[in-house]
Amino acid sequence: MPDSSNGSTGSTARPSRRTVLAATAGVTTALAAGGTVHAATGPSAPDDRKLRALISRMTLEEKVGQLFVMRVYGHSATDPDQADIDANLKEIGVRTAAEMLARYRVGGIIYFAWAHNTRDPHQIADLSNGIQKASLGLPRGLPVLVSTDQEHGIVARVGEPATLFPGAMAVGAGGSRADARTLGRIAGLELRALGIRQNYSPVADVNVNPANPVIGVRSFGSDPQSVADLVAAEVKGYESSHIASTAKHFPGHGDTVDDSHAKLPYIHHTRDQWEQLDAPPFEAAIAAGIDSIMTAHIVVPALDPSEDPATLSRPILTGILREELGYDGVVVTDSLGMEGVRTKYGDDRVPVLALKAGVDQLLNPPSLDVAWNAVLNAVRDGELTEDRLDESILRVLRMKAKLGLFKDPYVTHAGVDRTVGTRSHLATADRITERTTTLLVNEGGLLPLSRRRTPKLLVVGADPASPSGTTGPPTGVLAGALTELGFTATALSTGTAPSAATVAKAVAAAGDADAVVVATYNVGTSSSQKTLVEQLLATGKPVVAVAVRNPYDVAHLPGVAAYLATYSWTDVELRAAARVIAGKVDPRGTLPVPVQRADDPSTALYPVGHGLTY
Repeated sequence: MPDSSNGSTGSTARPSRRTVLAATAGVTTALAAGGTVHAATGPSAPDDRKLRALISRMTLEEKVGQLFVMRVYGHSATDPDQADIDANLKEIGVRTAAEMLARYRVGGIIYFAWAHNTRDPHQIADLSNGIQKASLGLPRGLPVLVSTDQEHGIVARVGEPATLFPGAMAVGAGGSRADARTLGRIAGLELRALGIRQNYSPVADVNVNPANPVIGVRSFGSDPQSVADLVAAEVKGYESSHIASTAKHFPGHGDTVDDSHAKLPYIHHTRDQWEQLDAPPFEAAIAAGIDSIMTAHIVVPALDPSEDPATLSRPILTGILREELGYDGVVVTDSLGMEGVRTKYGDDRVPVLALKAGVDQLLNPPSLDVAWNAVLNAVRDGELTEDRLDESILRVLRMKAKLGLFKDPYVTHAGVDRTVGTRSHLATADRITERTTTLLVNEGGLLPLSRRRTPKLLVVGADPASPSGTTGPPTGVLAGALTELGFTATALSTGTAPSAATVAKAVAAAGDADAVVVATYNVGTSSSQKTLVEQLLATGKPVVAVAVRNPYDVAHLPGVAAYLATYSWTDVELRAAARVIAGKVDPRGTLPVPVQRADDPSTALYPVGHGLTY
């Protein structure tokens, strides 16, 4: 029945059950019998016979479209802002999501904050409903698999007021499989309420290289078994909320010094090293019933001597992932707009080679028209067979059926209000985060700070752009949280590369404070953040440092008497750090990666498992 709880009409109201059934008439008729899809109570096995019948009625153009997951600009499927219409025309050649679906019949759409898809929960739900309505209104229309990257921590596309959890490395510091499973369950429930049914998370990469510029704190840690355990737990959590999770980036992106967004990285692990270091989390994800696995745009010569990126490698995707590991779920590429996959071949060859390698979903090509036509022509020219397309389409439709998209693809404002950012969800995120904050150094028992002895605090340091749609900036969030805890805290942003004048201003401000809290961000040997901290220490005021991204900062600042690691600078992690600083909770996290000495990287300054408490 219609949902009118939001008191609105038009595109913001949930389509009636009659509308849903009418729009999906062909699909529903084919799939209705035999319990082939699941409702919110749980999954059931899709009926391949009926899904194959659906595929047999699709045109070749419709089949090609089902393989693509594409970005689109705008908050609405039919009436985006003019700037988003202009962006769509420039990049896709259509005005709206509805026009893109009509022209290319894409099987999936990915949401991004920068594409203005995720303004607020009701808007996201309305966009999802608009996309489904547009697709299902087409001849032989199919529901759309809406996806996003909601890893939490430093990568999330849906921000406040949705519940935001600590990122993977913080969860690794907490070390709790129960917490990882709870994170997946709650995050999945909120995404599902918004109409997002596929999440590109968790990250299954084992971060064994501190210099890794693209994974880092997005990984659970450096120990393969610990990462495997947490990946499996999070997968189970997402599975319990009935959305598809995605282990990424196969065959493992954890040991690279290059960013695959900008170039093609090489990983020089031997086959034995790969089996010991990189494979376990993916094996665990498969055993846990993972719905999809994302490829990496990396070269691993030991796995494929042709030096093709893994996304385009049949030996890796079919030989290892399918045949050796026995995985028969959906394989989705990482974004095809990344330079890592575009370095060796042209944009017209990449999607064809990916399908030949064993991929099922082609994510976010730079030009949908070029990629779509390349696949279409490859079938017409005989390079790809229609049977090969059918194989991947069947996997995609199985996932759509398992997720209940054929039964009811729509969501409601009432469902959003019951689920997204609820008080209990937010409280759970806070409690989980408190178990992740890691105390690395506490000389002389400097922490916790006393409101009586050090009532006036200065909070300075790096203020990188706030991730995940949180409020930020970090210094402001920390100062606000400490003030709420009874201190008088003042924020002064000094940035990631403070100038001499900025350092002098911070040192002068410290003169009026009883103690200083400084947020550090990726401190290196030549970083001027070192100068800032050293000059603050020279004032004689107590200095507490908080590494708000990589925990490795502590190795470059040996004079700091108290050092915390939060693994990200989202509000939830900074508030937890404030509670630890104030002694409201004890630090409980332990390092999930080793911190090497700055002057001797072959030696661990703090090993995996290091973490102090009060």
